[in-house]
Amino acid sequence: MSAGRICSRVVATAVPTETIRTAARRMAENEVGTLVVVSGDAESRALGVITDRDITIRGVAEGRDLDRTPVSALMSTPVQSVNQATPIEQALARMGTSATRRLVVTGDRDRPIGILSLDDVLELLALEAEAIGRLLGKQKPEITAGLSGWS
Repeated sequence: MSAGRICSRVVATAVPTETIRTAARRMAENEVGTLVVVSGDAESRALGVITDRDITIRGVAEGRDLDRTPVSALMSTPVQSVNQATPIEQALARMGTSATRRLVVTGDRDRPIGILSLDDVLELLALEAEAIGRLLGKQKPEITAGLSGWS
């Protein structure tokens, strides 16, 4: 399965010059915890990422003026990204080597089309484990019956 198949397709963005307060409001409006910081030009390539945690830890906790501090001061760079066709296994390896829980998923011309989070991958694994559990549950009576003749 590819990163593009399970990523969240809600990509809320910010530009480097807007304020932290504006970015936080956009997070609230879009019900997301991550904004992809884009160039704002026709290319709209990802320049960085800012999370609700970045705002809390590096903005609020450090006493920054949220109405004057630009997103560029708190955003994380370089952007950790994968193409939408990247297999989940490779995306997980990328998360591990870059020590991040989120990757920007890109499409044509490296434009952001989604966010792949560790939670997305864990949800997929949970669904697959549930399906395996159902299968084993259906086969259990057959397995038990087959073992009764082994006495």
